Amino acid sequence: MAKVEIYTKFTCPYCFRAKSLLSKKGVDFDETEVSMGGEPKAEMIRRAGGRTTVPQIFIDGQHIGGSDDLAALDREGKLDPLLGL
Repeated sequence: MAKVEIYTKFTCPYCFRAKSLLSKKGVDFDETEVSMGGEPKAEMIRRAGGRTTVPQIFIDGQHIGGSDDLAALDREGKLDPLLGL
């Protein structure tokens, strides 16, 4: 199964939606909380090509984007192959 990383903020509804979709698929993910900023948020921005919104999602090191991007991949039938399902 693919390695999934997600950068989130505690009160973010889009983060909750993305995590819910991944959980429904039975996918484990590494979550990094960036509400407090600092190095974790700077790392997220660097890895996401300057994007500052959350969530930012990576599958096997590939930047997927945010919650809407993840949902679009799922609707198009492209998410499961990326996840190795």
